[in-house]
Formats: sequence, C-alpha cells, structure tokens
Amino acid sequence: MKALQYHTVGAPPEVVTVPDPEPGPGQVLLRVTAAGVCHSDIAVMSWSADQLPFPLPLTLGHEGVGTVAALGPGAEGVAVGDSVAVYGPWGCGTCFMCAQGKENYCLRAAELGIRPPGLGAPGAIAEYMIVDSPRHLVPLGDLDPVRAVPLTDAGLTPYHAIKRSLPKLVPGSTAVVIGTGGLGHVAIQLLRAMTAARVVALDVTEEKLALARTVGAHDTVLSDAAAAPTVRALTGGRGAEAVLDFVGAQPTVMAAGAMAAVEGDVTIVGLGGGTLPVGFGALPYEVSVTSPYWGTRAELIEVFDLARTGAVDVHVETYGLEEAPEAYERLHEGRIDGRAVILPNG
Repeated sequence: MKALQYHTVGAPPEVVTVPDPEPGPGQVLLRVTAAGVCHSDIAVMSWSADQLPFPLPLTLGHEGVGTVAALGPGAEGVAVGDSVAVYGPWGCGTCFMCAQGKENYCLRAAELGIRPPGLGAPGAIAEYMIVDSPRHLVPLGDLDPVRAVPLTDAGLTPYHAIKRSLPKLVPGSTAVVIGTGGLGHVAIQLLRAMTAARVVALDVTEEKLALARTVGAHDTVLSDAAAAPTVRALTGGRGAEAVLDFVGAQPTVMAAGAMAAVEGDVTIVGLGGGTLPVGFGALPYEVSVTSPYWGTRAELIEVFDLARTGAVDVHVETYGLEEAPEAYERLHEGRIDGRAVILPNG
C-alpha cells in the first residue's frame, strides 16, 4: 500500500510503498477513507533527532476515519464494513484515568510504549491502518467522513478545552479565540453552540479573520501588540472570562494573560512553546492557566452529536495521497483555509 511517511529528521514527508498491514490479536484493520493534516505533525517534524521519542520512519496522520476491512483474532464490537472514526489518544484501558474514559491522560502509556497513531504508531495517511483496539473506534453513522475526520482532533481538542470554562461563559461574558485555523475556527463554532458568550477572534491576517466571521465570531481583532488593549476596550476594561490560545507562541500566551478577566481562564492549546508566568501580581486575581491535551472518548461522541445537529461545520480542503506533501507545505506556510484532509483511497 501507499503511505505518507516522515523518513529523515529535517526532511519533508514522502509518499512511499510499504507492506499491507495485517491485524494482530484484538486489532482492527481500517481501509482509510479520510485523514486530517495537523500542525502537531509539523511540530514533530521540527524536532531534532535527540528530541524524537520514537523511531523513524513514521506514517503520519492522527486524525483518521475509515471502514473496517478485517478483524484480528479476538477483536469484537465492530464488524467488517462499519464506518468508524479513530479516537487518537490511545491508552492502556485499565489505569485510573482510562477507567474514566480519559485515555488522553493515561497514566501508563509512556511506561508501556503506547503512542497515538501518527505520533509514534503508524498513522492514518495511508491506504490502510491498524487500530490497536475496537474501543478506540467511534461509529460515524450518517456523518460525512471528510468533514467528520477533523473532529477527532480539531473538534475534540477545543471541545475539551471549552468544557472546563463553561460555568464562566454566561450571558455577558467574553471568550477569546487566538488563532482561527484548523482548531480555532471549530472552537468559534463550539463556543457559539455551547455558550452565551461574546466570541472575539484573533489572527494575523484579514483573510483568516474573514473565516472567523463566517463561522460566527462576534468581533475580530488583528493579533499584534495592540490586541490585548483592544480586547480590554471591547469588554469595557473587564477582560475575557476565557482565553483559548491555539497558537501557543510566546507573544500569544503573554497577550492571553494580558486580556484575561479576574477569575478568568487562560487555556494554552497550541504547541508554539510559549510559557506564561503565574504568581501573585503576574496575572489578574484568580486567573487559572492550563494546557490540556486532546479529549476523552465520551467527548468525541458528544462532538459528533453536535455535528449531527449542524452546529459544527469544518471548512476543509481535500487532497489525494500523492498531494499530501503539498498539503503539509501549504499548512506550514499558513495557506490552508480551515483543515486539510487527505483522501488516501479517493
């Protein structure tokens, strides 16, 4: 089969031919329908050889949907032909966190060498992929696979981030979304569907802010040195009850802290490497700062249910498997409108 692999540190990914995978005990073989392209992959490909925690080559793609092609011995709960999505943050399934469905926070994954597809295990940008357990599959039902595949990360991650701030996002409150790309433009829609908050979107170009307005942002602000004072002015000096930073670079996390309200939440989702000092006087009183990771299996089901109501509609650009390297290049250059989706068998 063909697959998109990251072969050499510092080199772009390439389409290669590899042996067809076969499911082992308890595993599921998927014929991949669609796979998402994410900035997390670019972050991985920017690491040095010493920073990489897994060997190369690596088949990329941690957002995947497909049809069940075969079951390994003992695999139960799905049938050949089922249309399913892959829940990406795999865990052991038995520790305290996994028992709550929070495999994204598995306590034993590192110890056992369990890694997500595309982020250590072979990923979804291939004609076929192996899923380690049927419990990591969620039925798609009537959802369009192409528009649903980004929901497994670009939907699930902001949904999980927003849920912790829901008690603060009451009428009269403000939520700020920094970065309106793959995750951010979904976050805007989730905030509109789940809260009564005023949604303010920040990004670096008017073109990106146009997408933010299209998907429901009440206000848009250029992400520059004047962004924090502008948000404070929009809120009458009060600041935002929730600031969700989907960039995570040092300038954006500092701006996030500067625009947070007293008792507000600053949630750093992006992988830009920025850090925000926390201590008395560093931020407004009782500001909470957190950096969540992905989301739970139950939350992915909830995201799919929201999508079925029409509350979330991911903007996608589709590419064939041979065009996947170009999709990563365009993403790196900031030229993707929404989310890039690869159709390995399309």
